[in-house]
Amino acid sequence: MAAKKFPVEAGHILLFARSIGDENVVYTDEEAAKATEAGGIIAPPTFVQASAQFDPNYGLRPKIGAPWFGSGKNPTGRVASAGGGGGNGGGLHAEQHYEYHRPLRAGDVLTSETKPGRTWEKEGRRSGKLIFSESVTEYRDQKGELVVTARGVGVRTERPVEQPADTKQEA
Repeated sequence: MAAKKFPVEAGHILLFARSIGDENVVYTDEEAAKATEAGGIIAPPTFVQASAQFDPNYGLRPKIGAPWFGSGKNPTGRVASAGGGGGNGGGLHAEQHYEYHRPLRAGDVLTSETKPGRTWEKEGRRSGKLIFSESVTEYRDQKGELVVTARGVGVRTERPVEQPADTKQEA
């Protein structure tokens, strides 16, 4: 889910901060940021997620000439496979965690490596078994030093969730 090489640029930090509505000067104003504990422009905590846009194979990134399955119901006519997240039931992104080992600064060039993390199961009330899986992405700077560790947790169900009888819609 992350590009292999991700340049961190002040303009990207500025636009990312604006897109999330965060007006903190450490993201936008070099002179004001120098007077803070950060000592200069740094990236917001979830910024590394933007590395997905540098990955040509990122599944949610539109590809020229190919149908796109975005966030709307069949926005381009491409229909997701039954079950969505694999298995017999649907899947979804359940959690995201970021651990910063140092501030991420404009001028850094990150490389990333994603590997599987823990897996575990829990019994659901209406969907059977819930299968959780973690992926861990390590972002290293141009010197090879670890800057950010991102942990994402996905969950899929053993079978489609059964709707209670009082919420089923009539045909």
